Amino acid sequence: MSILAARLSRVKSSPTMAMSAKARELKAQGRDVIELSAGEPDFPTPANIIKAAEEAMARGDTKYTDPDGSPALKQAVCDKFKRDNNLDYEPAQVTIGTGGKQVLYNALMATLNPGDEVIIPAPYWVSYPDMVLLAEGTPVIVECTQANRFILQPEDLEKAITPKTKWIIMNSPSNPTGAGYTRADMKKITDVLMRHPHVWIMTDDMYEHLVYDDFDFCTPAEVEPGLYDRTLTVNGMSKAFCMTGWRIGYAAGPKDLIGGIRKIQSQSTSNPSSISQAASIAALNGPKEFIAEHNEIFKERRDLVCSMLNQAKGLDCPTPEGAFYVYPSCAGLIGKTTPDGKVLENDEDVIAYFLETEGIAAVHGAAFGLSPHFRISYATSTEVLEDACQRIQRACAALT
Repeated sequence: MSILAARLSRVKSSPTMAMSAKARELKAQGRDVIELSAGEPDFPTPANIIKAAEEAMARGDTKYTDPDGSPALKQAVCDKFKRDNNLDYEPAQVTIGTGGKQVLYNALMATLNPGDEVIIPAPYWVSYPDMVLLAEGTPVIVECTQANRFILQPEDLEKAITPKTKWIIMNSPSNPTGAGYTRADMKKITDVLMRHPHVWIMTDDMYEHLVYDDFDFCTPAEVEPGLYDRTLTVNGMSKAFCMTGWRIGYAAGPKDLIGGIRKIQSQSTSNPSSISQAASIAALNGPKEFIAEHNEIFKERRDLVCSMLNQAKGLDCPTPEGAFYVYPSCAGLIGKTTPDGKVLENDEDVIAYFLETEGIAAVHGAAFGLSPHFRISYATSTEVLEDACQRIQRACAALT
């Protein structure tokens, strides 16, 4: 008899992390592999943030903090939400976790009962459905096609809501597509949610600051104040502040919900690193000019990758509004035959072919709930991206 809990049979390991691990393994074997599967900025953490961490260690801020974050960081988060999103919170409405992932997981564990439904627009971040399953909830996947800019349509949301719906998880700009909801888009969604007062909103705003072409970011409770009392607004330090390894995420919402999240965290991990919290205070309160500088570079990379992939036979790559991913369609490759005689039957076959023949590590669309597509991260150098796209063009041209 297995020692493992039955609940583990409901979930799978992260496909994005699995591809990253496979790429590292092949590199260790001496293979020439370009790793485009990880969602991690290639810029270093800014110097003022590192300095704040060093100063925190030097003055002895190396002890436990409150289980879900220090008062100083919670206040910095409140100030951020007021400054950036016109949302008023007090520290008792804020939780700090070891990355945004923990905050999302804690919230689902604190609120879901068996059979509760969670609406998840697809393509989705790979962890959303599995976290719902671990919390004994039921993911309700709503496809958002490329024809609709990968944006959830209000009529599709309306159809998906049932008396069992507990949450909807929103993510703008999106991982994996980079698609962003305009204010008009978001208003259509919030109008539907206002008609269903039993549905709560969990909004993952991790890519808030990574937007291009004058895209105007918005978040649900900002667009519709009537949703304030049933919205958990989640964000973190990883992406815009180049702090993936520091592992700090945060959220704000109703006190009862935050209290439930705090209770779970107090009996699991307890507080995030005190040093990372000190660094995050400096990041939130300090200069942010580097974000615009990074975005200019990301935009150039985005435009390069979209242009080169659209020149590849059988690919169709839309231009995203934000984040640092593209999500091209590979429908034109399905049914094609590789030089060694294998027929590409799905997007997983396409990605395996890219890896085997040209050393390109990307993630297949089925992992994100919408095929036939694949995700590429352009958070790497222009030279590497040019090489990668040339390899993909070559791989596509070799198909018959």
